[in-house]
Amino acid sequence: MTRIARNRIAALRAEEAQRFVALHPRSVALAEPTARHFLFGVPMHWMNDWSPPTPLFAACAQGARFTCADGIEHADFCLGDTGAMFGHSPPPVAAALARQAARGYTTMLPSEDAAAVGELLTERFGLPFWQLALTATDANRFVLRWARAVTGRKQIVVFNGCYHGTVDDVFVDLVDGKPAQRDSLLGQAHDLRQFTRVVEFNDIAALEAALADGQVACVITEPALTNIGMVLPAPGFLDAVRELTQRHGSLLVFDETHTISTGLGGWTRTYGPTPDMLVLGKPVAGGLPCAVYGFNADLAERMRRAKAEAPPGHSGIGTTLSGNMLGIAALRANLAEVMTGDAYATMLPLAERLATGLREIIARHRLPWCVTRVGARCEFQFCSTAPRNGSEAGAADDHELSQAMHLALLNRGAMITPFHNMMLVCPATTGADIDHLLAAFDAVLDRLTA
Repeated sequence: MTRIARNRIAALRAEEAQRFVALHPRSVALAEPTARHFLFGVPMHWMNDWSPPTPLFAACAQGARFTCADGIEHADFCLGDTGAMFGHSPPPVAAALARQAARGYTTMLPSEDAAAVGELLTERFGLPFWQLALTATDANRFVLRWARAVTGRKQIVVFNGCYHGTVDDVFVDLVDGKPAQRDSLLGQAHDLRQFTRVVEFNDIAALEAALADGQVACVITEPALTNIGMVLPAPGFLDAVRELTQRHGSLLVFDETHTISTGLGGWTRTYGPTPDMLVLGKPVAGGLPCAVYGFNADLAERMRRAKAEAPPGHSGIGTTLSGNMLGIAALRANLAEVMTGDAYATMLPLAERLATGLREIIARHRLPWCVTRVGARCEFQFCSTAPRNGSEAGAADDHELSQAMHLALLNRGAMITPFHNMMLVCPATTGADIDHLLAAFDAVLDRLTA
């Protein structure tokens, strides 16, 4: 599908690996002492899953740019894989953190910011009740527990190729049309298929069949899939999901951690429909560990009743640092002063400019690729038409080609997300940054297709 010879991809990767080593002697030097005590040579193993031959060490990050340990400044279109979607270290968030740091980090008590944060969340996303977590993974895990608790049902439904953090329940895919536990999941002792059903995105008939027996607590999904490769909902699909879940007594959960790129209030407020529960992680507090999940009034009452009727003891929901004072101060500043309508008014046109430029370059090189955009997020995919489900998106993936291209772009001063071909635009991104990435992309395709 890519129409690029494998030997050209391998040659580009080898050349760019040598170039990276020459450009980054400090990162190369830091790799050895770091590896003495960190497994895989990095604080978290996926930090070594990028395209460079040795980890790239960061020195600082501000706005839409980061500087590596070798003093090279890069235009950043990865933005912490959405964690810094509104820019690195936004000044209002940095100021709020500095103020709160002198007043305490965590007490396991609500802070004075709590009431204001609740108002901001409801105003922004439309749901009246909220709880906090540290990550979207935690929030999704807690949401699944609540859904099972209030419905008395054990089953959940996910879509093939979904991503909701490292929640074990969702690591079930379709392989040759049959549910299969994801091979990459390490150390899982339980058969996740016992309580998780999986269907293809955009397949209403399959979803209706999965819900028909009335045993499903909830359907959890992103409004558009983003981690298998971007997959947009077909017209009317999400409305049909909403209707089916209501008809069968199942809850609908939208994980908007990535689709918050759509516009102010995410996909839910931009296009609808309104879910029963909404999860938002990574960017919601300006990149500080924090996540939120919201729910409607009827569900809030059912949750109160479930908690009241449960025996005393740990609910299995929440962590000691959830809703800590430092995180909630950052959350308030980000919602009020950073994650604003003005920010989206800057981001969205720039993302459209980037998507248009990518399409023009791809067409000029006569490659059968497409570009998909969700607000401030876009991705080039190695297929001629946008994939309709996770299977099609997965089939279009070309890991070797992606790795070679990512490394070549990085060596040219532009970084995109490491595990797929996605790019994010933040309020600090400039037209010059867009032009720089497009020029680098064009040069890399010249090298691959000449």
